[in-house]
Amino acid sequence: MTGAIPAMRPIGAAALYKAGQTLMDVILHLGSHRTGTTTFQHFVRNHLAALDSKKVDFWGPDRTRRSVVPGMFHNIPIHKRRRADGRVRMLAAKAEARGIDTLLVSDENLLGTCHYCFRKAALYPAVGERLSRLGAAFGGRVARVVLSIRAQDLWWASASALTAARGHKLHGVEKYAQIAQSDRSWRDVITDLSCALPDADIRVMPFETFAGRPERVLQEALDMPFAPDPHLRWLNRSLPLRDLRTVLAEQGTDPTILPRGQGRWQPFTPAQTAELREKYSDDLHWLTAGADGLARLTQDETRKRAGISPPPDPMKKGQDYEQRQVAQHR
Repeated sequence: MTGAIPAMRPIGAAALYKAGQTLMDVILHLGSHRTGTTTFQHFVRNHLAALDSKKVDFWGPDRTRRSVVPGMFHNIPIHKRRRADGRVRMLAAKAEARGIDTLLVSDENLLGTCHYCFRKAALYPAVGERLSRLGAAFGGRVARVVLSIRAQDLWWASASALTAARGHKLHGVEKYAQIAQSDRSWRDVITDLSCALPDADIRVMPFETFAGRPERVLQEALDMPFAPDPHLRWLNRSLPLRDLRTVLAEQGTDPTILPRGQGRWQPFTPAQTAELREKYSDDLHWLTAGADGLARLTQDETRKRAGISPPPDPMKKGQDYEQRQVAQHR
C-alpha cells in the first residue's frame, strides 16, 4: 500500500479539454443500493432549479432505465450495445449543447442489481465491465464517482428484505453461508471501479456516517454546499419483520419461514455476522490508509457517527432523529 491520496481533478466545464473544446463533466452517483439512494434522488429533484442555475443537469433512475442505458449491459448482441453507446453519446451531446457544464447521473443499478449479487453471492461482481462500458459511452467525460458503502451484514440483510418484498424467492441458509464466505468486499468493488474509470476521482462515503444526509452527498458530488431539508423523510426503507410477513402472505408465500420477532430481519448467524463485520472493518482501514491511491474516503469530523443503520420506522430529521441515531450507536 502506498497510502497516497489520489490527485483530485477539478469539477467544472474547464476541467477537461479535447481538441481545444471544453467538455461537460459527468458525475456518477452509484449508490450503492440500500444506502439512502432513493432519498438522495428525491432531494436532488427538489433542488433542480438551483442546479439548473449552476448549469448542472440531473439524470435519475427514471431517465437512465427508460432511455439511457437499456441494451448496454448483460449479454447484449454487439450491434445493440453499439446502439446503446450511441444513445448515451447523443443524449450527453444534447445536454452539452444546451450549455450544461456538469451532468449528475444517479442510479444504483449501474453497479448491477441486488438480484444479481444474490445470484453470484458476491458484491457487484460485474461492476468493472459495466462501468467500463458506461465510461466509454460517455467518451471520457466521467470526472467523479460517488459511492456509498455499508457494513456488509446489514447491506445483505436490507437487500434480502427488499428483494423478498418485490416477489423474489427467499434464499436458504446455504446462500447466506456462501455470501459470508465470499472473499469479495467493498475494496474489490472500488478497485474494479478504479480500473474501469482510471481518470475519475472516486469518493467513498460510509453510510454509517452520512445516513439521512443527502445534502452532504450532493455536496461531495458537486463541490457545492446545500442546506439540510428539515422535512426529510427516509424513503424506500427496509421493511421490519412484521410488515415483511404481511407482504409474503399477500404474495402467497408462507410467512412463517421468517424468524419470529418484530425488528429487522438478520438472515446471518452471529458467527457469519462477525465475519462480515470484520471484512467491513478491513475495508475501512484500507480506505483510511489511502486505498492504494485508488479512491478517497470522505470523513466528517463535525458530527458523531450515526448508528449502523437507520431505524425501521420513518425517519424525519430533528431532535428525535438525532436521539435515535446516537442511541443506535451505543
